[in-house]
Amino acid sequence: MHLDTEQQTAVIIGLNLDNEQFEYSMTELAALAEANNLEVVARLVQKLDHPDKATYFGKGKVEELEMTVLDKGADMVIVNDELSPSQIRNLEKQTETKIIDRTGLILEIFANRARTHEAKLQVQLAKLQYQLPRLHTSASQRLDQQTGSGGGGFTNRGSGESQLELNRRVIEKDISHIKQELKDIQKSDLTQRKQRDGKNIPTVALVGYTNAGKSTIMNQLVNRYGENQEKQVMVKNMLFATLDTSVRKLIFDDNKTMLLSDTVGFVSKLPHQLVKAFRSTLAEAANADLLVQVVDEADENKELMMKTTEQTLKEIGVENIPMITVFNKADILDEPRPQRAGDNLIMAALEEDSIDELVQIIRENSYKDYVTEEFLIPFDKGDIVNYLNTNANVLSTEYVAEGTKVKAELTAVDSERFKTYLINN
Repeated sequence: MHLDTEQQTAVIIGLNLDNEQFEYSMTELAALAEANNLEVVARLVQKLDHPDKATYFGKGKVEELEMTVLDKGADMVIVNDELSPSQIRNLEKQTETKIIDRTGLILEIFANRARTHEAKLQVQLAKLQYQLPRLHTSASQRLDQQTGSGGGGFTNRGSGESQLELNRRVIEKDISHIKQELKDIQKSDLTQRKQRDGKNIPTVALVGYTNAGKSTIMNQLVNRYGENQEKQVMVKNMLFATLDTSVRKLIFDDNKTMLLSDTVGFVSKLPHQLVKAFRSTLAEAANADLLVQVVDEADENKELMMKTTEQTLKEIGVENIPMITVFNKADILDEPRPQRAGDNLIMAALEEDSIDELVQIIRENSYKDYVTEEFLIPFDKGDIVNYLNTNANVLSTEYVAEGTKVKAELTAVDSERFKTYLINN
């Protein structure tokens, strides 16, 4: 879908199949349209037991839709579900306007937002996988135009069918090529991740609904503890403002370090093509030691958002990872903050006290395996002293005849690594 510089208009439609999330999903659909620079000029809904196989809506509602599109002069209709190729074709024919389903809209938003090469490839792969079973829709339109010219119907039809097969082969070849390119990128990412794991640095991933405030929290932490404070991530009050997973190194005052990642936000009915395509991007969450689920405390649909987040995490294979839950934007409701209950926190991302409390919870969960030990390190093993100074919280250093006595708080893995030099071992 190519958008002109002038804002285009859309009618949003949806079927209520007795789903408790229906009203919110329609509100969200309007927000998704806005995120793609579309103005919603009308909203039509119908309650049915199941979608009409041919036209999604029932006959009477389709006629109402046709009149609404005409009356509003809408450029397109956006549907709250994923449609079959025939449903799209039939609705386009009856309303004489462009039909975009929810999956197509989200794919377009992702395509417009992708910045890194990997994200662009992932979106391209998802779009091709979405287009492949829908090829015959556009092919049928071409065949209608060709056979309508008269005289050469049979020849043109065969040409159209050949073109359809050619298009399918081209797309399948492109899919194969992109998958291979992504595998190469993922191998490189895996190598980097293994190198990070070898350094025993805890990894924390921010997860949650899109627009809940993950990027704002990340920027606050990077600004205070970041190895490079200039590496801020983009913040915008819009669904899917950021797609690319950002990883930043934090260094605390006691020399403890951690890697913090800000993952792509979730949304209800996230297309399965995108979930599959972004699995590697979300691998930062899958391989994290701790998840921080960020929830918009001020949104009345927060329970549904949490359910969607947890379902999506499960779908991408993120299970059995410790998670703390942060209820952000409490300042909008003027709730007392920060307010902690166990590993849950009510907070406001732009307030220092809230960030202090969040850091405390994250640290408690991330450094559980740290131990305090005393080492006596020979003078010719200065590299070990340097390592401890860089990677551990050195509490005291004393030079004695036998070498350097170092008392440090460090990981159990590092303690085991240097056990030869432990005092009273």
